[in-house]
Amino acid sequence: MKITYYGHSALLVETEQAKVIIDPFLSGNPNSGISPDDITVDAVLLTHGHSDHLGDAVQIAKQNDCPIFAVFELAEYCRMKGAKVKHMNIGGRHIYDAITVKYTQAFHSSSIQEGDVWIYAGQPAGILLTIEGKTLFHAGDTALFSDLRLIGERTAIDLAALPIGDMLTMGPDDALLAARWLQADKVIPLHYNTFPDIAQDAMDFCDRLRQEGIEGFPLKAGESIEI
Repeated sequence: MKITYYGHSALLVETEQAKVIIDPFLSGNPNSGISPDDITVDAVLLTHGHSDHLGDAVQIAKQNDCPIFAVFELAEYCRMKGAKVKHMNIGGRHIYDAITVKYTQAFHSSSIQEGDVWIYAGQPAGILLTIEGKTLFHAGDTALFSDLRLIGERTAIDLAALPIGDMLTMGPDDALLAARWLQADKVIPLHYNTFPDIAQDAMDFCDRLRQEGIEGFPLKAGESIEI
């Protein structure tokens, strides 16, 4: 499994059998380093409806004729915008060709702004993505919560992607504890340095992970790891 980071919380996951992008905030993010026009995937996965996660999901789904996986209300919003969708909800699992997707809790909010109107986009979520026997946990935007321990106990997680930006999500201290609870030995920090209010030192965070026996990967946009 190859995982490429495209800034903020966007991850491209590739195996021989499938390609998936999660939270594709690309064209609106000057740090992404890639255009949504250049994304070729079999599915788009969304953790919640905020613009820095919904991003270019509808365009990517349409140009690839592939589904968007999202919590029910957000999936319906994407369907009304012309995309194919898979309606998910918290705790549910779905197998789609070589891809297995399970939605977990996340403690955050989820909405979409259109002009002066805010649209409810269902509950925020984390995502367990399994392809070819490897499992990635993308925590989405979340606070620290104790059931992260349960997720780690019930699922063998090969790589966890955790927000560290603070203010809007977990900060580094809470993300370090989340990594322990998830029992993942590899972690990618997400959701930091896109805006001044979420500036963090990813190298320092990964150094702290290393002291706990966890390998951290402070990827720059366009960089990849393989697990």
